[in-house]
Amino acid sequence: MTEDKLAETMSEYEGMPLRDVVFRTLRKSILRGDLHPGERLMEIQLANRLGVSRTPIREAIRMLELEGLVTNIPRRGAQVAKITEKDLRDVLEVREALEELTVRLACERITERQLSDLYRASRKFESLVDTMDLVQLAKADEEFHIIIYEASGNRRLVQMINNLREQMYRYRVEYLKDAENRQSLITEHDELWESLKRKDFASADKYMKRHIERQMINIRSSLH
Repeated sequence: MTEDKLAETMSEYEGMPLRDVVFRTLRKSILRGDLHPGERLMEIQLANRLGVSRTPIREAIRMLELEGLVTNIPRRGAQVAKITEKDLRDVLEVREALEELTVRLACERITERQLSDLYRASRKFESLVDTMDLVQLAKADEEFHIIIYEASGNRRLVQMINNLREQMYRYRVEYLKDAENRQSLITEHDELWESLKRKDFASADKYMKRHIERQMINIRSSLH
């Protein structure tokens, strides 16, 4: 991760207490894959890059350890936690349940404008499928799903999914590294769009579950 990228992420949290800024900066960098699984978190180096003392770095690392995003290895110190199969399964099980409710509500409430936005989001993802910028590609995939979430019309549900979405980011980037997976996502996006357009919940739910199941299988295989 370049220093510019780290500083850019830090600038997103201006106005917050310094401890929160450092914590959120490191947390987002881990979730987005900018700080890689297994990468050591050197307090002095991070303090220099962020222009802060070691105290907020140390506090942030301790908080990240409680979240399971950082592990402390004897004689090696703190490092970004590796993605485990159990973590993946836990996140995807919750996501599947929330997505089912989201799709059901979206089938009832999605507007013509949201359907148009969803179609454009799918085409945008398709236009980026050959890019080497995985962060940009993951963002385009997120934008597609966010439209479905908002179409549910349930603010509390959207908040819950947004919290989970951050945890999914690590897995989404891993999944998008495979060119074949990217092509499959184009088809899956279009199938979801067609189902929502017809307000066909059974079909939309089937495609969403298949979408999540494919991610589980592919990311799990990459962990072995």
